[in-house]
Amino acid sequence: MKYTPVIGLEIHVELGTKSKMFCSCANNSEERHPNVNICPVCMGHPGTLPVINEEAVRRVVKVGLALHSEIPENSKFDRKNYFYPDLPKGYQISQYDLPLCQGGYLDIDGKRIDITRVHLEEDTGRLMHPKGADYSLVDYNRAGVPLMELVTEPDITSAQEAWRFARELQLLLRYLKVSDADMEKGQMRVEANISLKKDGKMGTKVEIKNLNSFRAVERGIAYEIERQAEVLDGGGKVMQETRGWSEAKSATVSQRTKEEAHDYRYFPEPDLPSLKLGKDIIAGIKAQIPEVPQDRRKRLKEEYQLEDQEIEMFVFYKELGEYFEKAVSELKGWLKAIGQKRKIDKDELSKLTKICANYLISDLQGLLKEASVSVGDLQITPENFAEFITLIYEGKISSKLAKQVLSEMFSSGADPSHIIEEKGLNQIVDESELEEIIKEVVSKNPKAAEDFQKGKGNSLQFLMGQVMAQTKGKANPELTAKILQKVLTK
Repeated sequence: MKYTPVIGLEIHVELGTKSKMFCSCANNSEERHPNVNICPVCMGHPGTLPVINEEAVRRVVKVGLALHSEIPENSKFDRKNYFYPDLPKGYQISQYDLPLCQGGYLDIDGKRIDITRVHLEEDTGRLMHPKGADYSLVDYNRAGVPLMELVTEPDITSAQEAWRFARELQLLLRYLKVSDADMEKGQMRVEANISLKKDGKMGTKVEIKNLNSFRAVERGIAYEIERQAEVLDGGGKVMQETRGWSEAKSATVSQRTKEEAHDYRYFPEPDLPSLKLGKDIIAGIKAQIPEVPQDRRKRLKEEYQLEDQEIEMFVFYKELGEYFEKAVSELKGWLKAIGQKRKIDKDELSKLTKICANYLISDLQGLLKEASVSVGDLQITPENFAEFITLIYEGKISSKLAKQVLSEMFSSGADPSHIIEEKGLNQIVDESELEEIIKEVVSKNPKAAEDFQKGKGNSLQFLMGQVMAQTKGKANPELTAKILQKVLTK
Protein backbone atom coordinates (compact mmCIF):
# COMPACT_ATOMS: atom_id res chain seq x y z
CA MET A 1 0.00 0.00 0.00
CA LYS A 2 1.43 3.39 -0.99
CA TYR A 3 -0.29 5.09 1.96
CA THR A 4 0.53 4.55 5.61
CA PRO A 5 -2.55 4.62 7.87
CA VAL A 6 -2.15 6.79 10.95
CA ILE A 7 -4.73 5.87 13.60
CA GLY A 8 -5.44 7.15 17.07
CA LEU A 9 -8.21 5.83 19.31
CA GLU A 10 -10.44 7.49 21.87
CA ILE A 11 -12.05 4.88 24.10
CA HIS A 12 -14.81 5.62 26.61
CA VAL A 13 -15.49 3.11 29.38
CA GLU A 14 -18.30 3.21 31.93
CA LEU A 15 -16.88 2.31 35.33
CA GLY A 16 -18.68 -0.38 37.31
CA THR A 17 -19.24 1.64 40.49
CA LYS A 18 -22.46 1.28 42.49
CA SER A 19 -23.40 4.94 42.16
CA LYS A 20 -22.96 7.71 39.61
CA MET A 21 -20.01 10.09 39.39
CA PHE A 22 -21.35 13.07 41.34
CA CYS A 23 -24.52 11.82 43.06
CA SER A 24 -25.90 8.76 44.85
CA CYS A 25 -28.13 7.54 41.98
CA ALA A 26 -27.66 3.89 41.00
CA ASN A 27 -25.23 3.15 38.20
CA ASN A 28 -27.09 0.32 36.48
CA SER A 29 -26.58 -0.33 32.76
CA GLU A 30 -29.17 -3.14 32.95
CA GLU A 31 -32.05 -0.74 33.77
CA ARG A 32 -34.48 -0.70 30.85
CA HIS A 33 -37.10 1.69 32.30
CA PRO A 34 -36.19 5.24 31.24
CA ASN A 35 -35.53 8.05 33.71
CA VAL A 36 -35.61 5.87 36.84
CA ASN A 37 -32.08 6.39 38.17
CA ILE A 38 -32.11 10.18 38.23
CA CYS A 39 -32.06 12.99 40.79
CA PRO A 40 -31.75 16.81 40.82
CA VAL A 41 -27.92 16.56 40.77
CA CYS A 42 -27.53 14.39 37.65
CA MET A 43 -30.42 16.25 36.01
CA GLY A 44 -28.55 19.53 36.48
CA HIS A 45 -31.19 21.34 38.50
CA PRO A 46 -30.20 24.83 39.71
CA GLY A 47 -28.62 25.03 43.15
CA THR A 48 -27.46 21.39 43.27
CA LEU A 49 -23.86 20.53 44.13
CA PRO A 50 -21.84 17.54 42.84
CA VAL A 51 -19.78 15.29 45.14
CA ILE A 52 -16.82 13.31 43.74
CA ASN A 53 -17.17 9.51 43.66
CA GLU A 54 -13.93 8.39 45.34
CA GLU A 55 -14.20 4.82 44.05
CA ALA A 56 -14.37 6.06 40.45
CA VAL A 57 -11.17 8.08 40.99
CA ARG A 58 -9.41 5.03 42.45
CA ARG A 59 -10.47 2.87 39.52
CA VAL A 60 -9.09 5.27 36.93
CA VAL A 61 -5.82 5.58 38.84
CA LYS A 62 -5.60 1.79 38.98
CA VAL A 63 -6.00 1.62 35.17
CA GLY A 64 -3.35 4.31 34.75
CA LEU A 65 -0.87 2.47 36.97
CA ALA A 66 -1.46 -0.77 35.07
CA LEU A 67 -0.77 1.14 31.83
CA HIS A 68 2.48 2.62 33.21
CA SER A 69 1.02 6.14 33.28
CA GLU A 70 2.33 8.95 35.45
CA ILE A 71 -0.12 9.77 38.25
CA PRO A 72 0.32 13.43 39.24
CA GLU A 73 -0.34 14.29 42.86
CA ASN A 74 -2.51 17.23 41.79
CA SER A 75 -5.49 16.90 39.47
CA LYS A 76 -8.77 18.72 38.92
CA PHE A 77 -12.13 18.64 37.17
CA ASP A 78 -13.18 21.11 34.48
CA ARG A 79 -16.38 22.21 32.81
CA LYS A 80 -16.67 21.32 29.14
CA ASN A 81 -19.37 23.58 27.75
CA TYR A 82 -21.62 22.50 24.89
CA PHE A 83 -25.33 22.08 24.28
CA TYR A 84 -26.90 18.75 23.39
CA PRO A 85 -30.33 17.34 24.33
CA ASP A 86 -28.86 14.46 26.36
CA LEU A 87 -26.62 16.80 28.41
CA PRO A 88 -29.02 18.20 31.04
CA LYS A 89 -26.67 20.77 32.60
CA GLY A 90 -25.57 22.29 29.27
CA TYR A 91 -22.01 21.31 30.20
CA GLN A 92 -20.12 18.16 31.10
CA ILE A 93 -17.85 17.80 34.11
CA SER A 94 -14.64 16.41 32.65
CA GLN A 95 -10.88 16.90 32.91
CA TYR A 96 -8.74 19.05 30.65
CA ASP A 97 -5.17 20.11 31.43
CA LEU A 98 -4.65 18.14 34.67
CA PRO A 99 -5.98 14.61 34.05
CA LEU A 100 -5.64 11.79 36.56
CA CYS A 101 -3.23 9.84 34.33
CA GLN A 102 -0.64 11.16 31.89
CA GLY A 103 1.25 9.10 29.33
CA GLY A 104 1.66 5.33 29.53
CA TYR A 105 1.56 2.49 27.03
CA LEU A 106 0.08 -0.88 26.15
CA ASP A 107 2.05 -3.49 24.21
CA ILE A 108 0.23 -5.28 21.38
CA ASP A 109 1.93 -8.26 19.72
CA GLY A 110 5.33 -6.89 20.63
CA LYS A 111 4.53 -3.33 19.50
CA ARG A 112 4.19 -0.48 21.98
CA ILE A 113 1.16 1.78 21.61
CA ASP A 114 1.70 4.98 23.57
CA ILE A 115 -1.14 6.54 25.54
CA THR A 116 -1.62 10.29 25.73
CA ARG A 117 -3.88 10.45 28.76
CA VAL A 118 -6.55 8.70 30.80
CA HIS A 119 -9.08 10.97 32.46
CA LEU A 120 -12.39 10.83 34.30
CA GLU A 121 -15.68 12.51 33.40
CA GLU A 122 -19.43 11.98 33.56
CA ASP A 123 -21.43 10.26 30.83
CA THR A 124 -24.30 11.87 28.96
CA GLY A 125 -27.86 10.64 28.69
CA ARG A 126 -29.11 8.53 25.80
CA LEU A 127 -31.20 9.75 22.87
CA MET A 128 -33.90 7.38 21.62
CA HIS A 129 -35.45 7.66 18.17
CA PRO A 130 -38.80 5.80 17.87
CA LYS A 131 -39.18 4.26 14.44
CA GLY A 132 -41.42 6.31 12.17
CA ALA A 133 -41.81 9.14 14.71
CA ASP A 134 -40.94 12.77 14.03
CA TYR A 135 -39.52 13.28 17.51
CA SER A 136 -36.76 11.91 19.77
CA LEU A 137 -36.86 10.90 23.43
CA VAL A 138 -34.18 11.29 26.09
CA ASP A 139 -33.34 8.72 28.78
CA TYR A 140 -31.24 10.29 31.54
CA ASN A 141 -30.47 7.04 33.41
CA ARG A 142 -26.95 7.10 31.97
CA ALA A 143 -26.41 10.82 32.64
CA GLY A 144 -23.73 11.22 35.30
CA VAL A 145 -22.36 7.66 35.13
CA PRO A 146 -18.56 7.63 35.78
CA LEU A 147 -16.86 7.56 32.39
CA MET A 148 -13.17 6.90 31.82
CA GLU A 149 -11.70 8.23 28.59
CA LEU A 150 -8.43 6.86 27.22
CA VAL A 151 -6.68 8.59 24.32
CA THR A 152 -3.87 6.92 22.40
CA GLU A 153 -1.10 8.48 20.40
CA PRO A 154 -1.51 7.94 16.62
CA ASP A 155 0.72 4.85 16.76
CA ILE A 156 -1.74 2.36 15.27
CA THR A 157 -1.26 1.53 11.60
CA SER A 158 -3.97 -1.02 10.72
CA ALA A 159 -7.56 -2.01 11.45
CA GLN A 160 -6.36 -5.32 12.91
CA GLU A 161 -4.01 -3.52 15.28
CA ALA A 162 -6.82 -1.22 16.44
CA TRP A 163 -9.01 -4.27 17.08
CA ARG A 164 -6.22 -5.94 19.08
CA PHE A 165 -5.66 -2.80 21.17
CA ALA A 166 -9.36 -2.45 22.02
CA ARG A 167 -9.67 -6.14 22.87
CA GLU A 168 -6.52 -6.11 25.04
CA LEU A 169 -7.72 -3.00 26.88
CA GLN A 170 -11.08 -4.65 27.56
CA LEU A 171 -9.28 -7.70 28.95
CA LEU A 172 -7.12 -5.51 31.21
CA LEU A 173 -10.15 -3.63 32.53
CA ARG A 174 -11.83 -6.93 33.40
CA TYR A 175 -8.71 -8.24 35.16
CA LEU A 176 -8.58 -5.01 37.19
CA LYS A 177 -12.33 -5.33 37.90
CA VAL A 178 -12.95 -1.67 37.13
CA SER A 179 -15.58 -2.35 34.43
CA ASP A 180 -17.14 -5.23 32.52
CA ALA A 181 -16.49 -3.08 29.43
CA ASP A 182 -19.28 -4.90 27.58
CA MET A 183 -19.54 -3.23 24.17
CA GLU A 184 -22.99 -4.70 23.51
CA LYS A 185 -24.30 -2.90 26.60
CA GLY A 186 -22.57 0.36 25.68
CA GLN A 187 -20.10 0.09 28.57
CA MET A 188 -17.18 0.51 26.18
CA ARG A 189 -17.30 2.74 23.11
CA VAL A 190 -14.57 3.32 20.56
CA GLU A 191 -13.92 6.28 18.29
CA ALA A 192 -11.10 6.35 15.75
CA ASN A 193 -9.20 9.21 14.13
CA ILE A 194 -7.78 8.12 10.77
CA SER A 195 -5.57 9.77 8.19
CA LEU A 196 -3.31 8.48 5.44
CA LYS A 197 0.34 9.48 5.20
CA LYS A 198 2.27 9.47 1.94
CA ASP A 199 5.95 10.31 1.49
CA GLY A 200 6.09 11.62 5.04
CA LYS A 201 3.24 14.07 4.47
CA MET A 202 0.26 13.66 6.80
CA GLY A 203 -3.22 13.55 5.30
CA THR A 204 -6.49 15.01 6.57
CA LYS A 205 -7.91 13.40 9.73
CA VAL A 206 -11.38 11.85 9.72
CA GLU A 207 -13.15 10.79 12.92
CA ILE A 208 -15.33 7.66 13.04
CA LYS A 209 -17.96 7.31 15.74
CA ASN A 210 -20.43 4.55 16.63
CA LEU A 211 -17.86 1.73 16.71
CA ASN A 212 -19.84 -0.28 19.26
CA SER A 213 -18.38 -3.76 18.72
CA PHE A 214 -14.97 -5.25 17.98
CA ARG A 215 -16.29 -6.26 14.57
CA ALA A 216 -17.28 -2.64 13.93
CA VAL A 217 -13.86 -1.37 15.05
CA GLU A 218 -12.03 -3.59 12.58
CA ARG A 219 -14.46 -3.28 9.68
CA GLY A 220 -15.10 0.43 10.12
CA ILE A 221 -11.43 1.39 10.19
CA ALA A 222 -10.57 -0.94 7.29
CA TYR A 223 -13.38 0.59 5.23
CA GLU A 224 -12.32 4.16 6.00
CA ILE A 225 -8.69 3.47 5.07
CA GLU A 226 -9.84 2.07 1.73
CA ARG A 227 -12.30 4.94 1.19
CA GLN A 228 -9.68 7.63 1.79
CA ALA A 229 -7.19 5.85 -0.48
CA GLU A 230 -9.76 5.76 -3.28
CA VAL A 231 -10.50 9.49 -2.86
CA LEU A 232 -6.80 10.35 -3.05
CA ASP A 233 -6.15 8.01 -5.97
CA GLY A 234 -8.99 9.68 -7.85
CA GLY A 235 -7.38 13.09 -7.41
CA GLY A 236 -9.86 14.18 -4.74
CA LYS A 237 -9.37 15.73 -1.34
CA VAL A 238 -10.28 14.02 1.93
CA MET A 239 -12.57 16.32 3.92
CA GLN A 240 -12.13 16.78 7.65
CA GLU A 241 -15.37 15.41 9.03
CA THR A 242 -17.05 13.12 11.52
CA ARG A 243 -18.40 9.90 10.08
CA GLY A 244 -20.40 7.09 11.65
CA TRP A 245 -20.22 3.37 11.03
CA SER A 246 -23.35 1.84 9.51
CA GLU A 247 -23.50 -1.91 10.08
CA ALA A 248 -26.42 -2.22 7.66
CA LYS A 249 -24.48 -0.54 4.84
CA SER A 250 -21.07 -1.94 5.89
CA ALA A 251 -19.74 1.56 5.34
CA THR A 252 -18.88 4.80 7.09
CA VAL A 253 -21.38 7.60 6.47
CA SER A 254 -20.89 11.34 6.82
CA GLN A 255 -22.47 12.88 9.92
CA ARG A 256 -21.06 16.38 9.92
CA THR A 257 -18.15 18.32 8.44
CA LYS A 258 -15.72 19.67 10.96
CA GLU A 259 -13.26 22.18 9.61
CA GLU A 260 -12.33 23.57 13.04
CA ALA A 261 -12.28 22.13 16.54
CA HIS A 262 -15.13 23.04 18.89
CA ASP A 263 -14.48 25.74 21.45
CA TYR A 264 -15.63 24.03 24.61
CA ARG A 265 -14.57 26.99 26.82
CA TYR A 266 -12.98 24.76 29.43
CA PHE A 267 -12.55 26.25 32.89
CA PRO A 268 -12.02 24.70 36.36
CA GLU A 269 -15.22 23.24 37.83
CA PRO A 270 -16.09 25.80 40.54
CA ASP A 271 -18.24 23.39 42.58
CA LEU A 272 -15.51 20.78 43.07
CA PRO A 273 -12.20 20.97 44.95
CA SER A 274 -8.96 20.03 43.23
CA LEU A 275 -7.76 16.49 43.80
CA LYS A 276 -4.61 15.84 45.80
CA LEU A 277 -3.44 12.24 45.55
CA GLY A 278 -0.65 11.64 48.02
CA LYS A 279 2.09 9.10 47.35
CA ASP A 280 0.67 6.83 50.04
CA ILE A 281 -2.74 6.76 48.31
CA ILE A 282 -1.16 5.98 44.92
CA ALA A 283 1.02 3.26 46.49
CA GLY A 284 -2.04 1.74 48.16
CA ILE A 285 -3.92 1.58 44.83
CA LYS A 286 -0.85 0.09 43.11
CA ALA A 287 -0.70 -2.67 45.72
CA GLN A 288 -4.22 -3.74 44.71
CA ILE A 289 -3.30 -4.39 41.07
CA PRO A 290 -3.48 -8.14 40.32
CA GLU A 291 -1.51 -10.07 37.72
CA VAL A 292 -2.37 -8.41 34.40
CA PRO A 293 -2.90 -10.27 31.08
CA GLN A 294 0.57 -9.62 29.64
CA ASP A 295 2.31 -10.83 32.81
CA ARG A 296 0.01 -13.84 32.90
CA ARG A 297 0.92 -14.81 29.32
CA LYS A 298 4.62 -14.69 30.16
CA ARG A 299 4.22 -16.75 33.33
CA LEU A 300 2.04 -19.44 31.71
CA LYS A 301 4.63 -19.81 28.95
CA GLU A 302 7.52 -20.16 31.36
CA GLU A 303 5.75 -22.33 33.95
CA TYR A 304 3.75 -24.71 31.77
CA GLN A 305 5.39 -24.57 28.29
CA LEU A 306 1.99 -24.19 26.63
CA GLU A 307 1.37 -23.27 23.00
CA ASP A 308 0.48 -19.64 22.26
CA GLN A 309 -3.09 -20.58 21.34
CA GLU A 310 -3.57 -22.43 24.62
CA ILE A 311 -2.11 -19.52 26.58
CA GLU A 312 -4.44 -17.08 24.85
CA MET A 313 -7.45 -19.22 25.82
CA PHE A 314 -6.38 -19.35 29.48
CA VAL A 315 -5.68 -15.60 29.55
CA PHE A 316 -8.87 -14.54 27.77
CA TYR A 317 -11.01 -16.98 29.78
CA LYS A 318 -9.47 -16.11 33.14
CA GLU A 319 -11.61 -18.49 35.24
CA LEU A 320 -10.74 -21.38 32.94
CA GLY A 321 -7.04 -20.52 33.30
CA GLU A 322 -7.31 -20.49 37.09
CA TYR A 323 -9.11 -23.85 37.00
CA PHE A 324 -6.33 -25.24 34.78
CA GLU A 325 -3.65 -24.19 37.28
CA LYS A 326 -5.53 -25.78 40.18
CA ALA A 327 -5.89 -29.03 38.23
CA VAL A 328 -2.16 -29.05 37.36
CA SER A 329 -1.36 -28.53 41.04
CA GLU A 330 -3.37 -31.69 41.80
CA LEU A 331 -1.53 -33.54 39.04
CA LYS A 332 1.78 -32.58 40.65
CA GLY A 333 0.53 -34.07 43.91
CA TRP A 334 -0.45 -37.29 42.12
CA LEU A 335 2.98 -37.58 40.50
CA LYS A 336 4.63 -37.05 43.86
CA ALA A 337 2.61 -39.92 45.32
CA ILE A 338 3.36 -42.16 42.33
CA GLY A 339 7.05 -41.38 42.71
CA GLN A 340 7.11 -43.44 45.88
CA LYS A 341 6.13 -46.53 43.86
CA ARG A 342 8.05 -46.08 40.60
CA LYS A 343 10.60 -43.86 38.94
CA ILE A 344 9.08 -40.68 37.53
CA ASP A 345 9.99 -39.58 34.01
CA LYS A 346 10.98 -35.89 34.06
CA ASP A 347 8.67 -35.30 31.07
CA GLU A 348 5.60 -36.84 32.69
CA LEU A 349 4.32 -33.60 34.20
CA SER A 350 4.69 -31.89 30.82
CA LYS A 351 2.66 -34.69 29.17
CA LEU A 352 -0.02 -34.55 31.85
CA THR A 353 -0.20 -30.76 31.57
CA LYS A 354 -0.66 -31.02 27.80
CA ILE A 355 -3.50 -33.57 28.15
CA CYS A 356 -5.10 -31.39 30.84
CA ALA A 357 -4.97 -28.27 28.63
CA ASN A 358 -6.37 -30.15 25.62
CA TYR A 359 -9.37 -31.57 27.48
CA LEU A 360 -10.10 -28.26 29.18
CA ILE A 361 -9.99 -26.19 26.01
CA SER A 362 -11.80 -28.60 23.70
CA ASP A 363 -14.08 -30.96 25.63
CA LEU A 364 -14.84 -29.14 28.90
CA GLN A 365 -15.10 -25.72 27.26
CA GLY A 366 -17.50 -27.25 24.75
CA LEU A 367 -19.71 -28.63 27.53
CA LEU A 368 -19.72 -25.24 29.28
CA LYS A 369 -20.77 -23.42 26.11
CA GLU A 370 -23.45 -25.99 25.31
CA ALA A 371 -24.94 -25.63 28.79
CA SER A 372 -24.43 -21.82 28.81
CA VAL A 373 -22.73 -21.88 32.21
CA SER A 374 -19.47 -20.44 33.48
CA VAL A 375 -16.51 -22.18 35.10
CA GLY A 376 -17.72 -20.80 38.43
CA ASP A 377 -20.86 -22.97 38.12
CA LEU A 378 -18.89 -26.11 37.26
CA GLN A 379 -19.64 -29.13 39.43
CA ILE A 380 -16.36 -30.89 38.56
CA THR A 381 -13.72 -30.07 41.16
CA PRO A 382 -10.10 -29.54 40.01
CA GLU A 383 -9.21 -32.64 42.07
CA ASN A 384 -11.68 -34.82 40.16
CA PHE A 385 -10.60 -33.35 36.83
CA ALA A 386 -6.97 -34.13 37.67
CA GLU A 387 -7.96 -37.71 38.52
CA PHE A 388 -9.77 -37.91 35.17
CA ILE A 389 -6.56 -36.83 33.38
CA THR A 390 -4.48 -39.45 35.21
CA LEU A 391 -6.91 -42.20 34.14
CA ILE A 392 -6.45 -41.17 30.51
CA TYR A 393 -2.67 -40.94 30.95
CA GLU A 394 -2.46 -44.40 32.50
CA GLY A 395 -4.56 -45.89 29.70
CA LYS A 396 -7.37 -46.93 32.02
CA ILE A 397 -9.94 -45.24 29.77
CA SER A 398 -9.79 -44.64 26.03
CA SER A 399 -10.38 -41.24 24.43
CA LYS A 400 -13.86 -42.42 23.44
CA LEU A 401 -14.73 -43.49 26.98
CA ALA A 402 -13.13 -40.32 28.32
CA LYS A 403 -15.73 -38.19 26.58
CA GLN A 404 -18.51 -40.27 28.11
CA VAL A 405 -16.96 -40.10 31.59
CA LEU A 406 -16.42 -36.33 31.34
CA SER A 407 -20.01 -35.79 30.26
CA GLU A 408 -21.22 -37.75 33.31
CA MET A 409 -18.88 -35.78 35.57
CA PHE A 410 -20.21 -32.53 34.13
CA SER A 411 -23.82 -33.56 34.80
CA SER A 412 -23.43 -35.08 38.25
CA GLY A 413 -20.18 -33.73 39.69
CA ALA A 414 -19.21 -37.29 40.69
CA ASP A 415 -15.60 -38.43 40.68
CA PRO A 416 -14.47 -40.34 37.57
CA SER A 417 -13.59 -43.61 39.34
CA HIS A 418 -17.10 -43.82 40.77
CA ILE A 419 -18.65 -43.17 37.35
CA ILE A 420 -16.44 -45.78 35.66
CA GLU A 421 -17.33 -48.41 38.25
CA GLU A 422 -21.05 -47.56 38.30
CA LYS A 423 -21.38 -47.50 34.50
CA GLY A 424 -19.07 -50.46 33.93
CA LEU A 425 -16.71 -48.41 31.77
CA ASN A 426 -13.45 -50.01 32.88
CA GLN A 427 -11.08 -50.37 29.97
CA ILE A 428 -9.84 -53.85 29.16
CA VAL A 429 -6.08 -53.83 29.64
CA ASP A 430 -5.52 -57.52 30.44
CA GLU A 431 -3.55 -58.93 27.49
CA SER A 432 -4.80 -62.51 27.75
CA GLU A 433 -8.45 -61.42 27.98
CA LEU A 434 -8.03 -59.04 25.06
CA GLU A 435 -6.22 -61.65 22.94
CA GLU A 436 -9.13 -64.08 23.30
CA ILE A 437 -11.57 -61.43 22.12
CA ILE A 438 -9.32 -60.50 19.17
CA LYS A 439 -8.95 -64.13 18.08
CA GLU A 440 -12.72 -64.48 18.10
CA VAL A 441 -13.12 -61.33 15.98
CA VAL A 442 -10.49 -62.50 13.49
CA SER A 443 -12.14 -65.91 13.13
CA LYS A 444 -15.45 -64.21 12.35
CA ASN A 445 -13.83 -61.97 9.72
CA PRO A 446 -11.52 -64.23 7.65
CA LYS A 447 -11.74 -61.95 4.59
CA ALA A 448 -10.36 -58.99 6.55
CA ALA A 449 -7.58 -61.18 7.95
CA GLU A 450 -6.75 -62.34 4.42
CA ASP A 451 -6.69 -58.75 3.15
CA PHE A 452 -4.24 -57.83 5.90
CA GLN A 453 -1.94 -60.65 4.75
CA LYS A 454 -2.09 -59.12 1.27
CA GLY A 455 -0.92 -55.77 2.61
CA LYS A 456 -4.24 -53.92 2.68
CA GLY A 457 -3.84 -51.54 5.63
CA ASN A 458 -7.52 -50.63 5.87
CA SER A 459 -8.33 -54.14 7.02
CA LEU A 460 -6.50 -53.54 10.31
CA GLN A 461 -8.68 -50.51 11.03
CA PHE A 462 -11.78 -52.56 10.20
CA LEU A 463 -10.79 -55.29 12.64
CA MET A 464 -9.96 -52.65 15.28
CA GLY A 465 -13.48 -51.32 14.85
CA GLN A 466 -14.95 -54.80 15.25
CA VAL A 467 -13.01 -55.33 18.49
CA MET A 468 -14.20 -51.98 19.81
CA ALA A 469 -17.78 -52.81 18.87
CA GLN A 470 -17.63 -56.17 20.65
CA THR A 471 -16.05 -54.64 23.78
CA LYS A 472 -18.33 -51.57 23.64
CA GLY A 473 -15.30 -49.33 23.38
CA LYS A 474 -13.60 -50.75 26.46
CA ALA A 475 -10.58 -52.26 24.70
CA ASN A 476 -7.36 -50.30 25.11
CA PRO A 477 -6.64 -48.99 21.56
CA GLU A 478 -2.83 -49.21 21.70
CA LEU A 479 -2.87 -52.68 23.22
CA THR A 480 -5.56 -53.82 20.77
CA ALA A 481 -3.49 -52.72 17.76
CA LYS A 482 -0.40 -54.46 19.14
CA ILE A 483 -2.15 -57.79 19.80
CA LEU A 484 -4.08 -57.65 16.50
CA GLN A 485 -0.86 -57.40 14.52
CA LYS A 486 0.64 -60.25 16.54
CA VAL A 487 -2.37 -62.52 15.92
CA LEU A 488 -2.58 -61.64 12.21
CA THR A 489 1.12 -62.27 11.53
CA LYS A 490 1.23 -65.75 13.14
